[in-house]
Amino acid sequence: MHIHILGICGTFMGGVAQLAVQAGHKVTGCDANVYPPMSDQLQQAGIELVQGFGAEQLAIEPDLWVIGNVVSRGNPLMEAILNAGLPYVSGPQWMCENILRGRHVLAVAGTHGKTTTTSMLSWILEYAGLEPGFLVGGVPQDFGVSARLGKGKHFVIEADEYDTAFFDKRSKFVHYRPRTAILNNLEYDHADIFENLAAIEKQFHHLVRTIPSSGLAVVNGQCEALERVLDKGAWCRVERFDTTSGWSIDAQGVVSFGGQTYGRLQMRLAGRHNRLNALAAIAAARDAGVAPEIALEALGVFVGVKRRLEHKGSVNGVTVIDDFAHHPTAIQETIAALRSEIGNERRILAVLEPRSNTMKLGVMKSRLPESLADADLVFCFAGKGVDWDTAEALASLGDKTSHYKEDIAALVRDVAARCRAGDVVLCMSNGSFGGVHQKLLSALEQGAEQA
Repeated sequence: MHIHILGICGTFMGGVAQLAVQAGHKVTGCDANVYPPMSDQLQQAGIELVQGFGAEQLAIEPDLWVIGNVVSRGNPLMEAILNAGLPYVSGPQWMCENILRGRHVLAVAGTHGKTTTTSMLSWILEYAGLEPGFLVGGVPQDFGVSARLGKGKHFVIEADEYDTAFFDKRSKFVHYRPRTAILNNLEYDHADIFENLAAIEKQFHHLVRTIPSSGLAVVNGQCEALERVLDKGAWCRVERFDTTSGWSIDAQGVVSFGGQTYGRLQMRLAGRHNRLNALAAIAAARDAGVAPEIALEALGVFVGVKRRLEHKGSVNGVTVIDDFAHHPTAIQETIAALRSEIGNERRILAVLEPRSNTMKLGVMKSRLPESLADADLVFCFAGKGVDWDTAEALASLGDKTSHYKEDIAALVRDVAARCRAGDVVLCMSNGSFGGVHQKLLSALEQGAEQA
């Protein structure tokens, strides 16, 4: 089959494209911005890319048009497809019908930690020799690719609650039909499509409804929103984690469940949130037949995901770190994890770009001061689409904050000037942040040469 994917350079749709090629399909695609690194991955997979959404692409004549959720009515190619009455389908539905059918699907859902937990679970199954397929919304460094068809019966997928397509406003994860599902946590997010937390809870319950009675939901036992989801009805087995009666991990990292102790978690990833991610992955892997002792071994050599406290370089004793944190809870957990790793003697310089749709709308700006409180200095960059006053929102942090409006050069110059040996510069954004990491390292090198 020849499929042409609209919005192919997104993380999810790019993964779908790579899986389709591995499954033997001919794949072409288009996007408004065809650029690295995804464009490089796709071209290496032999996928021909077209810049833009011009209606002339009808001449490609694929068997099926696969539509990403970046595409909306008014898109010239989409309008041409509709007017011509051509067959089209969403990316998640195509995945369900062509990749996931007949496999043991393990889906990882939640507001935070999906990418890391999906990567952990995939690696545990790989370490155990199960050769799973996977689709991750990032690049697991243990695999080097974001998607793989796999040879075994298991498929691990990052289960996003964002909507499926302009013609299907259900969450993507409703299409995946998991046999094992992790519900990691649940908070309000995606303010551009969900009016409140209850609306997201409803979508999570749609997911729970699809789990077979012989299946398993691994659920955060400390999340009230998830308890409300389960209260609406659950027809599968449920195992809770972060509870004394369910899966637990103590201060020494000892993992227990059902009165049995399995061993101690020792991994390079810092932070309590990563310990809980690991606990959920261990529980889900057990449902796939992997003993917790083997899962603990696997996590002991797990490297992690790009853009999750990723070390980008060091100059003159100053370390630059990249992280995807884009929600107040994630920001707070990331800073806490870094603090636990470096201690209190070294300074954390938090460089934040509120770039997600929720953050641009300013829905959670009141929570930012608390989430950034443990940083020693805060630099906030308001790019396009941020119309709220960052200085006003962060006023309670006092004079340790600096603010910038669409001026990366000034941001880089000021951060570099205020750095001293031993500092850790933590850059947080869900985008490329204008290449701020390399620009900071270059500025620090220039400063060192001039000193």
